[in-house]
Amino acid sequence: MAERPGIRTRRHCAFPMHAHLVFVTKLRHKVFADRHLTRMEAIMRDVCADFEAELVEFNGEDNHVHLLVNFPPKVAVARLVNSLKGVSSRRLRQEFPDLAQHYYQANKLWSGSYFAGSVGGTPLSVVQQYIEQQNRPG
Repeated sequence: MAERPGIRTRRHCAFPMHAHLVFVTKLRHKVFADRHLTRMEAIMRDVCADFEAELVEFNGEDNHVHLLVNFPPKVAVARLVNSLKGVSSRRLRQEFPDLAQHYYQANKLWSGSYFAGSVGGTPLSVVQQYIEQQNRPG
């Protein structure tokens, strides 16, 4: 199959599957600074790589993050989300003990809910620009 921009190919298929994911902190507590988001982006890139997915864009504010992920059709979005949230929560807790005060007794960083939107109708550049323009804390 011929390569086309934005379309990933495998031996027997081509797919431009993108999802816009949004995760919010437990009780929408304002816990993130730039250093947290910078580390979280690296963690989430690693998790995506484990799923043969690509983290196209990442940004966030003090109580939520946005991700634009390109993923293969064999990946269930719910499984990817569970790994992204679980691994990032665990590693951030280990690496930033100062965040512990926001976990209370639950030891959970993220709310149990999330937003996942298919990004087929909207041009990817519009979604990327929206994510880039988040008011990242200093």
